[in-house]
Amino acid sequence: MSNIFPLSLIAATVFVSMSAVAAPPQGYPSDYQSVIDAATKEGKVVVYSTTDIKAAGPLVKGFEATYPGIKVEYNDMNSTELYNRFISEQASGGTSGDVVWSSSMDTGLKLATDYAQEYKSPELAQLPKWAVWNNKAYGTTYEPVVFIYNKRMIPAGDVPDSHAALAKLIASQTDKFKSKVTTYDIEKSGLGFMLSVQDAKADPNYFKTLADVAKGGLAVQSSTGTMMERVSSGENLIGFNILGSYAEARAKTDPSLGIAYPKDYTLVLSRVSFISQQAQHSDAAKLWLDYVLSEKGQSILANQADIPSLRNDIEGKNDIDGLTKMLGNALKPIPVDESLLEYLQPKKRLDYIKQWRTAAGK
Repeated sequence: MSNIFPLSLIAATVFVSMSAVAAPPQGYPSDYQSVIDAATKEGKVVVYSTTDIKAAGPLVKGFEATYPGIKVEYNDMNSTELYNRFISEQASGGTSGDVVWSSSMDTGLKLATDYAQEYKSPELAQLPKWAVWNNKAYGTTYEPVVFIYNKRMIPAGDVPDSHAALAKLIASQTDKFKSKVTTYDIEKSGLGFMLSVQDAKADPNYFKTLADVAKGGLAVQSSTGTMMERVSSGENLIGFNILGSYAEARAKTDPSLGIAYPKDYTLVLSRVSFISQQAQHSDAAKLWLDYVLSEKGQSILANQADIPSLRNDIEGKNDIDGLTKMLGNALKPIPVDESLLEYLQPKKRLDYIKQWRTAAGK
């Protein structure tokens, strides 16, 4: 029997097969199939992200399984590198990311105001209103900001449960905590700067509290991973303004790492994402953003990547409902809106950094 088939028949078979796999999600508009087909022709989506590839891996795998004709080119950077690289590429007119996904909410929104295309996601109705800006920038996660501590070296009775308690603990034992307290270097980390500003907005006594926390000397870093490693090893004893998602993931396999959720207020970060106006793979970018926001994508983030979901319909406790039951009114979500941009004005940013350095003894 001959094994030669007409090319047209093979092409038709492949198309039918791919269409059967990559059908619009339930409840999506009927014309969404045209987006899927166009995205499949594009063949890939380029993502610029601050989310560690280890954490994002299950999401990438799930997306490529849902849309087998589209590959994800995932670029993992810190927030400052992402911001500078994206702006430089936009200015030069070279190739760049189709989608930006940043934990530094303020610089992420700043990029969105200048470079995002408007796109009304079919998932819009499932998202909190504070998480969407002008149908251009979308919050994608719900991540409490926590304290971490070394469980071997800090007794359970000393673990602080508020920012004031953290300051009191350190100020009362300056010898023990000398150069043993860690947090972000707000000059090198866009995320660190943004969280510090949000602290100052949430707490009128922030700079006094910071000065007390810094009495033993601060060991500042540019990454969450470095801070967790140093606290776990005992090189540092305690850290603040740490992304709870990363801390919870590490604590599962690290018996030395403890986590405390402040009860006075717990900032909640939501990673900001948008599609570039100049996206070379615009339809694939729409599929990616919708997938990240979907019940399926959010479930992967919550239950495989340990990144809490922005939705309230995810199985398990790692979503808005679960965290609200645990922390209640202490939760303070940072809204995706123009208020994020206030301290990005050069003079205001510089003045803030000077004030922070004075309080932190830097």
